[in-house]
Amino acid sequence: MTGPTVGVEEEFLLLDPFTGHNLPVAEQATAALPDDVRAHSRREFRRSMVEIVTPVCTDLGQLREHLLGLRQEAAKAAATAGAQLVAIGATPVAEPDLAVADDPRFRQIADHYGPIVADPAVCGCHVHVGVPDRDTAIEVGNHLRIWLPVLQAMGVNSPLHAGADTGHASWRAMQLDRWPSLGPTPYFADAADFDRTVATLVGAGAMLDETMVLWHARPSARYPTVEVRVADACPTVADTVLLAGLVRGLVGTALDEIAAGRPAPAVPDHLVRAAHWNAAHTGLDGTLTDLSSGRARPAQELVDDLLTTATPALRRHGDLEPVRAGLARLRERGTGAARQRRVHARTGDVTAVLADLAHQTLDG
Repeated sequence: MTGPTVGVEEEFLLLDPFTGHNLPVAEQATAALPDDVRAHSRREFRRSMVEIVTPVCTDLGQLREHLLGLRQEAAKAAATAGAQLVAIGATPVAEPDLAVADDPRFRQIADHYGPIVADPAVCGCHVHVGVPDRDTAIEVGNHLRIWLPVLQAMGVNSPLHAGADTGHASWRAMQLDRWPSLGPTPYFADAADFDRTVATLVGAGAMLDETMVLWHARPSARYPTVEVRVADACPTVADTVLLAGLVRGLVGTALDEIAAGRPAPAVPDHLVRAAHWNAAHTGLDGTLTDLSSGRARPAQELVDDLLTTATPALRRHGDLEPVRAGLARLRERGTGAARQRRVHARTGDVTAVLADLAHQTLDG
């Protein structure tokens, strides 16, 4: 049994193992990668970040093998540059070197957006799922809107900033709110509506150009996919595989709805934005906004609803049992943010949190 293709882009921080500071050694680490792995790496905006991209996969077992192998090689390469590879959503302690990577495109972004570019580095996990065409990608994005805050709550992994707990489960999300072209995905009538909106935002200067479409779900500019980019960098390979399986299940569910002629739920943008803020603030340790009813409900109830909704597609893809096992593990261990807070409560030491995260980064 197979479903739509799936691939993942993972961003990681390069941290000093003694201080927890970001280290601007991405070029050295990338140069140390084996040639076949370097082909799956991407230059990132900040010099303390690396990005690794999996091949296109057809099942979650294959995806897991690629993720683990790529993380292992990236960690070895980081060590040659004196850094730890850490899967975390936002800079936890400090980033002394705030220069962007030496790239004309990155300098153009820095000139356009000004001081917000100097915010400490943040890292996400982006899941790509294959779709037939761009119009379908737009429709799928509409159907995903009510579920993306739940995925975001499951993927929180950045409670720390400047060496302290922010009180937010995803500080990454709070930082990204300062960028005008990021955030919740708007509802679009079709691809032409999407293009008109992007052109208007470019004209207003909110987007530097059409490549700055960085909403939580979007038609990929590079691949024939829907790209979901709502989660922080996931602490373990198992967390990433769970996220990918759920995204693929929700995309499959959306394709079923589209084929049946059922429109996506119409939810006001301000409620969608509030639901995302709530998800980033509390993760799974509280209530989330049920966008189908507008009510606050226990987070785990909405996770259960998501699983129920996606179950037919998950079963069709052969992903139901792996996803159920992943959700049981998440319920037992908690989100990445919850795990960080437990280590910090036990040790009172941020570097102990980061050492634990470095270990989790290589956990299959």
